[in-house]
Amino acid sequence: MDNTEIMPIHDFHSERLFVDAPLGAGKAVECTSQQAHYLLNVLRLKSRDTILVFNGRDGEWKATLRDTARRRCRMIVEEQTRAQESGPDISYLFAPLKRSRLDYMVQKATELGAAHLHPVFTRRTIAGRVNLERMRANVIEAAEQCGILTIPEVAEPVPLARLLESWDKTRRIVFCDEAAEIADPLASLARLAPGPFALLVGPEGGFAPNERESLLAYEFVTAISLGPRIMRADTAAVAALTLLNAVHGDWKGDV
Repeated sequence: MDNTEIMPIHDFHSERLFVDAPLGAGKAVECTSQQAHYLLNVLRLKSRDTILVFNGRDGEWKATLRDTARRRCRMIVEEQTRAQESGPDISYLFAPLKRSRLDYMVQKATELGAAHLHPVFTRRTIAGRVNLERMRANVIEAAEQCGILTIPEVAEPVPLARLLESWDKTRRIVFCDEAAEIADPLASLARLAPGPFALLVGPEGGFAPNERESLLAYEFVTAISLGPRIMRADTAAVAALTLLNAVHGDWKGDV
């Protein structure tokens, strides 16, 4: 019997911190006051303790805390623990939800590998505004906690009609449609050529009839069903991103 120890793919036991700074061996990273508070007062780390850091560009690195004080500290980057990874090229377009459910949806879209998050205002959208800074904070928190190295870009909200008019037609939009002609979403997705893709999930009340008609008029738009049950928008996001990842994302065995 082979007694060789099998090492874990990722270190899920060490704390991870996103930093907006270049990373490389020997580089010094000055912590913001918020990061210093988190490291020193929440995690109760001390000088010479280590933490994993990433910036969404340079991979994951082990860093050591130095010059710790009550409200400040810095980190010295030592060695790379993981090279940068690229996730699936999927943009997630969605009608904004109310606060707590929007937080959940953004976190799950990040965990499922969305490369871009783009709020879209539709006729039946309930939320009248979007807190982009809160969205970015949820993106970073989700990435820190689930071990991914990519950080989705958060775009400014835009009305659906304007989005479609200026859309890059090389990126196919897949939108969730209760009245899609083909009831099997896997069969619908399997018919499509490889990406890049965007996934569009509408508001709680669905798309207005004229919005659905407008979407279906574009050659770069494909409607898919999510099955016989009506889902809340945040649940539909998880289901649809899972399906798209399984057929055209990085869940495929040949990727």
